Amino acid sequence: MNSQSAINKEVFIPRDERLLVAVEVWRRKRKKMSFLPTAAKGDYVTFICVSVTNTIPHQLFITKVKQFGGSSSSFTRRSQWTVEQLRQVNGINANKDSPEFDLVFDNTFDQWVARSSAEKCIFIQILYHACQTYWEEKAGSVGKSVKLGKVGQQGRASQCAHPEVGAGPSDSSASRTVKARRKSYIPPRQTEFINCQSKLTGDACTMNLVIYRCKVFLNRMKNMIVANQSRSPGRGQTRHRVTGRTLGNVAQRVNVTLGERGDRLTHAEDKTVELMHKAQQFADTAHKLALKYSK
Repeated sequence: MNSQSAINKEVFIPRDERLLVAVEVWRRKRKKMSFLPTAAKGDYVTFICVSVTNTIPHQLFITKVKQFGGSSSSFTRRSQWTVEQLRQVNGINANKDSPEFDLVFDNTFDQWVARSSAEKCIFIQILYHACQTYWEEKAGSVGKSVKLGKVGQQGRASQCAHPEVGAGPSDSSASRTVKARRKSYIPPRQTEFINCQSKLTGDACTMNLVIYRCKVFLNRMKNMIVANQSRSPGRGQTRHRVTGRTLGNVAQRVNVTLGERGDRLTHAEDKTVELMHKAQQFADTAHKLALKYSK
């Protein structure tokens, strides 16, 4: 069982939540708090997780989970924020893949480094689309409540048109309450994504997600090969070194090939959008000419 499945089983399933993505991170700039006892380096591993509730209306959470080496429970939930508290996601560099990213909340600001740029890109891509889905559902629920308010107003208007069905004082007070709530309603501020690559926040990015997952798998395989080399005995060390070096070179070449293919896919997506705009402009021009000469 990998880390993400274990975190989902131990932390989120008991709370009736579903884990969308988890990324292993460490701080880029450690906070200096001398009055707090600090653990020794390497005693725990930090994960930033994105989860959603199974109940409706769905709630989206960003959770900090730590894995302590000497504790009875493998994973522990440390902090949790709602998506409304997440003000900004900073991808640091919009021109190339990098493992650094920042999360800005209402009451805190964290600077993180992921294990690899591919894992960070997967995290930001899934977080972005989860936020978009959440805000669309929230806007739909608000529109539904406004529509119900309009239906109620039409019903009261029909009651006024037929005096035999009178409207009591409770109806007028209810209408005043609905109007007051509508006036006092302030649409929530959505999460801002800055310095993020367009292939992470675009619509056609399913293939990019597959490519990043392949990169993560190759990086893990490379790390496993390096770890096995360090634990291998002295006898036959040269043969293991040559085999590990060959596998490492193959993994590196495949990683570079996947990166080049991802860049070509991004360029193709941009050209497709450009052609769609040109086709739309051509259709609009043809329609105008048809209307002009039809008269």
